[in-house]
Amino acid sequence: MKTLYLECAMGASGDMLLGALYELLPDRAGFVSTLNALGLPQVAVAAQPAQSLGLSGTHMAVTVAGLEEDELAGQGHPHPHSHASLHHPEHDHDHSHTHGHGPHHDHGHARLSDVDAILDRLPLPAPVLAHARAVYGSIAQAEAKAHGQPVEQVHFHEVGTLDAIADVAGVCYALHLLAPDEIVVSPIHVGSGQVRCAHGVMPVPAPATAHLLAGAPIYGGNIQGELCTPTGAALLTHFATRFGPMPLMQVDRVGVGLGSRQFPAANCLRAFWGQGQSQEEGRGEISQLVCNLDDMTPEALAFACQRLLELGALDVYTLPGQMKKGRPGWQLTLLCDPAREEEFARHLFTHTSTNGLRALRCGKYYLTPSRHAADTPYGPVGIKRVQGMGVERAKPEYDDVARIARERGLPFPTVWRAADRAGQDPDWADPAGSPVH
Repeated sequence: MKTLYLECAMGASGDMLLGALYELLPDRAGFVSTLNALGLPQVAVAAQPAQSLGLSGTHMAVTVAGLEEDELAGQGHPHPHSHASLHHPEHDHDHSHTHGHGPHHDHGHARLSDVDAILDRLPLPAPVLAHARAVYGSIAQAEAKAHGQPVEQVHFHEVGTLDAIADVAGVCYALHLLAPDEIVVSPIHVGSGQVRCAHGVMPVPAPATAHLLAGAPIYGGNIQGELCTPTGAALLTHFATRFGPMPLMQVDRVGVGLGSRQFPAANCLRAFWGQGQSQEEGRGEISQLVCNLDDMTPEALAFACQRLLELGALDVYTLPGQMKKGRPGWQLTLLCDPAREEEFARHLFTHTSTNGLRALRCGKYYLTPSRHAADTPYGPVGIKRVQGMGVERAKPEYDDVARIARERGLPFPTVWRAADRAGQDPDWADPAGSPVH
């Protein structure tokens, strides 16, 4: 099982995550070239070797019109990684927090729809863009909750700027390339003290960050400053399979992402990449949350199920049934990691009309998943493979097959059969004689 462990002993930010993941990629130069070819106006990305208290790593510098984040903050332009903060000398990694307007930050006060429109134009795979939109959607929800306003009225004071979009899209793309089977995140150090923002003096973690980290294990400490930014919090909570200590794993590579500011501790985020191991491979535990619903419209119920999946539920499904007083209704079942049980209980109360639910801890047996790409006459297609307990099987990724069928105007079964055959037999050629490899 391909495992990614993120050690957040000094919090997390978009650029630090980007630097750590960059060091894990086999084609680092190609990755940076892709980010620089996204077409974001005046945005440039460069991987810079750096050190923090003698620890070597990569500082991922994202510049706009030749200026990096601290330089933009020093000139009174908006900073991309905080929402409404003002400059404070003890603030976080690369994050001098300034709230203002700059002539080359056209998106300094973008709404969520503006950010989505920018993301839709980026030449990146559809799954990458879907993840990036979901990350920004989470930030918008947190901002709306923190400031008591509808999501549609939320302005991304700095998170919506072009350099922050490069960070978020870059992290999503790096994880797409790595394709880990699980992402384990350590407890997150959020820092301590207060931050001066557009609304006044706020405690650390900042209000939106606190909402984003709800359900995740966090802690403070003696280091003064905002160590976990909203962008970092949104990325971690979106992608984390679970939170906890480093799992049993055989480490192949370690990536170190560095911030530019100096602290009493090394200002870094470390990413460990390798093969996860288990003393009881193929066995584990899962939480099952169940509720009965008889007063939701089909549209509202369908939206709730989709939203719960987007939030990271392992599975969500409904079964028809007869409720109290003979009313027709639905039983909704949600499966999740036991560490996120309470979090998904809150999500169920938020997105459905239930007033109560049942929580069950179940033992589970499972086949170990993996993923690889297979070449077909129509292009590469992801193949999902599972094995264990004497069983092994594989099938094509639906999204890849559907995308190719749309792009080439082919029937879905035609592409599916080609992908399935290529996934099972690498030496297969199509009937016309075109080799797969």
